Amino acid sequence: MRLPPAVVSHTEEVLREVLRFTGPADGTLSRYFREHPRLGGRERGMIAESIYAVLRNKLVYTNFAESGTGPAMRRLVLLGLADVAGVEAISGLSPEETAWLERVIRVDREALQPQLKANLPEWLYRKLAQDVGEDGVIKMARVLNSPAPLDLRVNILKVSREEAIAELAKVPLQCELPPYAASALRIYKKPALQNLPIFKSGGIEVQDEGSQVLAQLVGARRGEMVVDFCAGAGGKTLALGAIMRNTGRLYAFDVSEKRLAKLKPRLARSGLSNVHPTVIAHENDAKVKRLAGKIDRVLVDAPCSGLGTLRRNPDVKWRMQPQAIAELNEKQFSILSGASRLVKPGGRLVYATCSILSEENEAIVERFLATHSAFQLVPVKQVLEEQGIPLEMENYLKLLPQVHNTDGFFAAVLERRQ
Repeated sequence: MRLPPAVVSHTEEVLREVLRFTGPADGTLSRYFREHPRLGGRERGMIAESIYAVLRNKLVYTNFAESGTGPAMRRLVLLGLADVAGVEAISGLSPEETAWLERVIRVDREALQPQLKANLPEWLYRKLAQDVGEDGVIKMARVLNSPAPLDLRVNILKVSREEAIAELAKVPLQCELPPYAASALRIYKKPALQNLPIFKSGGIEVQDEGSQVLAQLVGARRGEMVVDFCAGAGGKTLALGAIMRNTGRLYAFDVSEKRLAKLKPRLARSGLSNVHPTVIAHENDAKVKRLAGKIDRVLVDAPCSGLGTLRRNPDVKWRMQPQAIAELNEKQFSILSGASRLVKPGGRLVYATCSILSEENEAIVERFLATHSAFQLVPVKQVLEEQGIPLEMENYLKLLPQVHNTDGFFAAVLERRQ
């Protein structure tokens, strides 16, 4: 089926804005679609998928585009559309454009130089190569540069996993059972979930399986006092509340009132009454100090580069700059140190990121342990066994897209001895 001619011009217009990298690509796309309400669902889907194809393959597409003719932005758009729909589906191509597209899509990408093959900016390619070697980067990038499936978390307070599968089958949506998270489902289509009764009633939420594993790793129990220190829109908060079976007290702290506002409708759907969203000014806020030494479990899902989420947010690798990583490192250490004051003796502190860079992960934990003698590392292997999560890890949780088919996540479990 051929695409309407307007799809090319719309994709070109929105790509021009996205490539300024002034904000997240998904926000730019959402705003563009609101401003163009006449675009149908199919056109929107095709535009969005083509934009993401360009972002995933920007380095190699820019290289390919140098051999074509006409405006460079149009050449990038045509490569994105050809990736998603095929050359024959694109309307309005000149004979020269058709011949060029057919030629470049046949190029053997395995024969390209490593950085082009990885489609990563040079600074990131170098950093990852230091951690996992050149072959490791290529293997990782191959998966990071492919679209992610859609993972769901079943709200066990409302429905069982079996009931959710049966309900989604009526749509019809075929579900897989991912191997690690107890309440996870995986689908490979992208339906309008917000229109489904099971979503409206709070029976399911969108959440990557890796994120669900992090929530399980906290080990929250019924009746405990728990803090989600960087709660954001509350995905892990909701998972923790369900694990606690809506008992105890669960604080959702964040410095952004706007982010916490996104938690409220999700909280209303979830049926949870033990969650207390709280805006704090910083990690040393008086609201934090009042709870010092009283909390059983603290999750610090720290602000990070987000490089573990490139399957869903491919623009991050182009928006993030190396100097920003160093600034994040100081913030990560400061937040972890501030949050640690909440933990009571014998309590647990979980530090987590959705980054694949060791300097945001192991390096922060090692620095923290060197300066906070009251805490000790609990090997994550032990915690995974406690929680019945079938993952082979040693000291740290390190989920990788090319190994575990999740987003990239890191976590360390720390315990307060005194």
